[in-house]
Amino acid sequence: MVQDYESEKLLNEYLLMHYGTHEELMPWGVGSLAAHDFVSRTVTYFSPKPVRLSLDLGCAVGKTSFLLSQSSQKVIGIDFSQNFIDAANVMKERGSMPFRYQEEGDIYTESVARLPENVMPERVSFAQGDALNLPEGFKGFDRVHASNLLCRLPDPEKLLERLPSLLADGGEVVFATPFSWLEQYTPKEKWPQGDSWEWLKGIMEKNFTLMQDADEPFLIREHARKFQLGISKISAWRKK
Repeated sequence: MVQDYESEKLLNEYLLMHYGTHEELMPWGVGSLAAHDFVSRTVTYFSPKPVRLSLDLGCAVGKTSFLLSQSSQKVIGIDFSQNFIDAANVMKERGSMPFRYQEEGDIYTESVARLPENVMPERVSFAQGDALNLPEGFKGFDRVHASNLLCRLPDPEKLLERLPSLLADGGEVVFATPFSWLEQYTPKEKWPQGDSWEWLKGIMEKNFTLMQDADEPFLIREHARKFQLGISKISAWRKK
């Protein structure tokens, strides 16, 4: 069964992942430093220069889109979940949003998600959409950011094939993906044959130059004593 990205449970988990404090996300000392604030770390893989237009695919509840506004004149955030997009728009309009995170059973702690400092929400717009069926007019982006998205698509190669037409000359792409292939999201015939990183490089190197890659931990809190710890492959590419 496909995970319900319209559920309140998932919305709260992603608000916590994007905007929660260090202590809220991981109240224990184990593993807290390495995996905290993965969302902010992914955008640091872009070149440190101002650009005109950025696209954030799979933006979830919007933190990466807001962070991209620090160096982009305009940012478009797209996510398949209407619930996530509604929350991102609340953050844009109000600068904060109440949410709650689970301690155990029916015990929850109330909290407030707040925008990061020094972002420019007026530069950001959000829309519900499908990364595999983007509007034909989408082109000329200086940056495309896609975090933990590839292995949640029914046909990841379709997105990879679209990338060259999305980007301006010299434009950059940053992927983050744990390559956690599951049939509930991606039919098995669409999985990479062999090593996933070699598969991604083989496709991307036709039109892009690899600038850097690294392995980054990320953490999703389910409740006070249960967490999802993953290792995402980050790769930054420049269009040839």
